[in-house]
Amino acid sequence: MNYLHKDLHLSEGEVVEVVLDHPANVQLLDAPNFEQYKQGKPFRYFGGYSKESPVRLTAPSAGQWHIVIDLGGGAGSVRATLRTLSGVTTS
Repeated sequence: MNYLHKDLHLSEGEVVEVVLDHPANVQLLDAPNFEQYKQGKPFRYFGGYSKESPVRLTAPSAGQWHIVIDLGGGAGSVRATLRTLSGVTTS
């Protein structure tokens, strides 16, 4: 399984902005769900498939979070940059 991954410590309500060069799945997962993802088991996440960039995801609680970017098994590659934003809300 090919994916991009970034491990982050986020505060509740903190926003992560992901800029993609191609459409992709952009998912925010907690540690247990990231383990499920890596094992190919069902998992829960925030986000989903995005055709538009940037993607902004908000941490629902403080703690360790994982941003995972993949093509859902499709062929090709994707590049992404990310940053955390302070004082920004998502709609």
